[in-house]
Amino acid sequence: MVTFRRKRNRLDLEVYKGSDAYFVTAATWQRRPAFLSKEIVEHCLLILRECAKQHSMRVLAYCFMPDHLHLLLVSEGTAPLVDFMRAFKHRSGYHCKKLLGWDGSFWQKSYYDHVVRSEERLETVAAYVWANPVRAGLVEDAEDYAFSGSLSMEREEVEG
Repeated sequence: MVTFRRKRNRLDLEVYKGSDAYFVTAATWQRRPAFLSKEIVEHCLLILRECAKQHSMRVLAYCFMPDHLHLLLVSEGTAPLVDFMRAFKHRSGYHCKKLLGWDGSFWQKSYYDHVVRSEERLETVAAYVWANPVRAGLVEDAEDYAFSGSLSMEREEVEG
């Protein structure tokens, strides 16, 4: 009998130490469209803001797509990314399920993360995050998408 071992989603925690910027994508359970209303997104933004403050993370860019979320985060402390994401997904999932009347899980297990390397420009990664609705055909201009922005500065400051 062959047993398969599930691939680890996270890198060793040592990789995250000393890293200060992350590009993260978290998907809803079974890609169910959840982020379609201003009420749901604003509620998630409130929780995102609170978790960012608690875990010393700056949310440089965010984009709530219908069935997933993109974040560009900059660590300003020693709290690991995994702690921040665990807190955000737990709290937002609980509240969103109640608002939407969903049973079961709200978020897919885990998330995709990419440690932003020093040679990568944060402005380029932020522009990529904000351009997602354009690539998905939701809007023609990224500025017209209501569910994206920054919690730490004006968008123009990031775009330079």
